[in-house]
Amino acid sequence: MAIPDLAAHSMAAKYAVLVDVGYLYAAAGEVLLSAKERKEYRVAADELIQSLQKHALERIPGELLRVYWYDAARDRVPTVDQRVIAQLPWVKVRLGNLNARGQQKGVDAQIRSDLEALARHHAVSDTVLIAGDEDMVPAVEAAQAYGVRVHLWGVEPPFGTNQAERLVWESDTVEILSADFLRPYFNRAPIPVPVTPPPSPAQVFAARAAKPVAPPKQVHGAPSSPKLGPSRPRVEEVGEHVAQKWILTRGRDNIRDLLPGPILPTVIDTELLIEAEKELGHSLRPYPEARVWLRDGFWARVYREFDLGVGISSK
Repeated sequence: MAIPDLAAHSMAAKYAVLVDVGYLYAAAGEVLLSAKERKEYRVAADELIQSLQKHALERIPGELLRVYWYDAARDRVPTVDQRVIAQLPWVKVRLGNLNARGQQKGVDAQIRSDLEALARHHAVSDTVLIAGDEDMVPAVEAAQAYGVRVHLWGVEPPFGTNQAERLVWESDTVEILSADFLRPYFNRAPIPVPVTPPPSPAQVFAARAAKPVAPPKQVHGAPSSPKLGPSRPRVEEVGEHVAQKWILTRGRDNIRDLLPGPILPTVIDTELLIEAEKELGHSLRPYPEARVWLRDGFWARVYREFDLGVGISSK
């Protein structure tokens, strides 16, 4: 009878990181920004995941199997950010449903199922669980029955606790991620600049019928009043955000093809405008200067990626 090679088995030890994104984001948003809803802040999820991977590497024996990222989306159709995360190496996105009231459905069940399956099939020797719900307790106990160690990580609460007491009790080790650890990856979302819609034809006609107004005299050389629109820093920020998404989803090689810039191909320029308008929640088409700022922000991020300095759009 062959004697098992214990050293080889030890070398093959693996661990997984299971992240309840709803818990992680809500707890971090509260302690860092006193935010109650996800729309109030932005998360650099790719950088956060890399930091969590590094943190686990320093604490858990063995090799990372993968990060399981449990989130929710309406009708389980992934958002742009979720698509970006799904492209990251060693990351698997699991989506539950987000109902009309913004409640997650099916996420806890997916976490429990994966935790038990990983343990049952001896795919891992350890798991890091970032969660706070007591519903996780049966899965933790089941994983432990298969010989898997469960390391519970939580987010520093502003006061009291944000994790179920029984979940803390049942876990093999417990660690709290400090606010300082999470702070670099969470930023408050800029407040959208309100845009006054143009009057309807009926309103224009009614105003003219009520009182004809002579056009104002134009003083030679006087500048015309600019249209009110979004601020330059806000538009440039959105341009950088779109560039970051494209670098992650389309790859550095494809983005490099746009260099040296600063003029974008028409198709790409149109895509940039559409993506930016989605981010802002309103149209930039009435504001020609805003489109220039958008390109400036896009190129600023691309040039930083390739260490070329900041360029200004000439289009």
